[in-house]
Amino acid sequence: MSDNELYDEMGDDHFLSAGDTPLRKDAFEMSDDDKIEAIESDFKKIMLTLGLDLNDDSLKGTPKRVAKMFVKEIFKGIKPDNMPKMSTFDNKYKYNQMLVEKDITVYSTCEHHFLPIVGKAHIGYISNGRVLGLSKMNRIVDYFAKRPQVQERLTMQIVKAMQEALGTQDVACVIDAKHLCVNSRGIRDIDSSTVTAELGGVFSTDPTTRREFLHYIGVRTKFNV
Repeated sequence: MSDNELYDEMGDDHFLSAGDTPLRKDAFEMSDDDKIEAIESDFKKIMLTLGLDLNDDSLKGTPKRVAKMFVKEIFKGIKPDNMPKMSTFDNKYKYNQMLVEKDITVYSTCEHHFLPIVGKAHIGYISNGRVLGLSKMNRIVDYFAKRPQVQERLTMQIVKAMQEALGTQDVACVIDAKHLCVNSRGIRDIDSSTVTAELGGVFSTDPTTRREFLHYIGVRTKFNV
């Protein structure tokens, strides 16, 4: 099997290469403006190679628009400076039960074909004396989603970031998402979705806690039916 055939097969099989987003050591040496300029030039070459007429009013601004979108929007989560502040607060209410934030919108991009991943994330944690503002969970999902991703890594990165911020292992995340690399190309299955889970601490070790979490988010599995 050739290298190209191997890479194609790995992509179609949703291959996970690493727990951290693969980045070069010089990933942040260029400024955002320089990256936009370089991507604009490269994307213009792609469009010309496809045979598109960039003199057309509808197309001539596309390379610049795509470059700005890549750097400032859909891949802004690559840049550490865009990491949301994970300020926590004392659990003054002494609330010691599970807190669940469900149906957090996920917009990400498959790193194998650069096509969208769209779905919902559900997060739960049990306070170890600190609590996190509700909107911060949405922001941390958005930050890690805004980079080339595989869903397994995204799920793990969300949990790891929250564990570090809260000082507890008792964090769980489930993501249910559609991948357009499956829905719109290849097998072209428009109905299937992918579910991933990362269960930390008591969510992993205690079946009752796990069932409670899955009940709250409405996921039915062999663990909670």
